[in-house]
Amino acid sequence: MKLNEIENIVEGILFAMGGTVEPSRIAKALEIEDAQVVEAIEALRATYEKQGRGITITEIDGSYQMCTSPDIYEYLIRIAKQPKRYVLTDVLLETLSIIAYKQPITKSEIEKIRGVSSDFAVSKLVEFGLCAELGRLDAPGRPMLFGTTEEFLRSFGITSIEDLPELSQSQIEEFKIEAENEANNVEVTI
Repeated sequence: MKLNEIENIVEGILFAMGGTVEPSRIAKALEIEDAQVVEAIEALRATYEKQGRGITITEIDGSYQMCTSPDIYEYLIRIAKQPKRYVLTDVLLETLSIIAYKQPITKSEIEKIRGVSSDFAVSKLVEFGLCAELGRLDAPGRPMLFGTTEEFLRSFGITSIEDLPELSQSQIEEFKIEAENEANNVEVTI
């Protein structure tokens, strides 16, 4: 196997693995000597440095990892400080409102209210930092309890959950009628 071919494979492995990888593991996968892997890594490092690339390969306790070049840290910090943009779809807003008003609440309770699986919606809300796991319910299976976060309060301009608008009894009845009508209009195909 030629050095250039080994470099390409090593580069792909280090990129895909993300963390540190021992040269012996790479050598075993390529069925070559450890020294050939180290030679390929050193050649890659030299190429990255010569070309002024945004990545480098770092040695950590005898293992190697692909990392960002220190020359671009300033730009990474700038982009990390930019506010995250996310889109709250109707499904996410519906799920978020259920969590906000019923917290702490389990995923199965959310699904019972919505009538559909809520795994994706809850995961996205957690990813956006609007909801978080608050603990576990003391019941069989110990399901996770979810609630809103400080980011939720900031995003919606309220200081506490008590500031959420209260629904009147007539609004609640309207929502129930709407939900029943929607449920009755669902076509079942077999």
